[in-house]
Amino acid sequence: MAIKMTKVTFTLDVDTVTRLRRTAARLSKPRSQVVREAIRDYDERSGKLSDEERGRLLEAFDRLVPAIRPRPAREVEAELREIRASRRAAGLKRVPRAAR
Repeated sequence: MAIKMTKVTFTLDVDTVTRLRRTAARLSKPRSQVVREAIRDYDERSGKLSDEERGRLLEAFDRLVPAIRPRPAREVEAELREIRASRRAAGLKRVPRAAR
């Protein structure tokens, strides 16, 4: 089954075009294929945290977690029961575990 293609036109700076041509020649692939693969790769990576972002968030986690006041399990369970009862009273539907 052939992949449906759409012809598009982009305006690229000279450096980008040079890199595209060089990469296509080095890989012995058409420039359009190099562009498709680059976009696919970028799309897959764009939703993930960078090392810098991950480090910043872990630092915040390490700084904030020790500040959380420890509470007895009974107190936490009582609060959860109150929240659940309040939600039921408000008519909110419970989300099945599989859908969470």
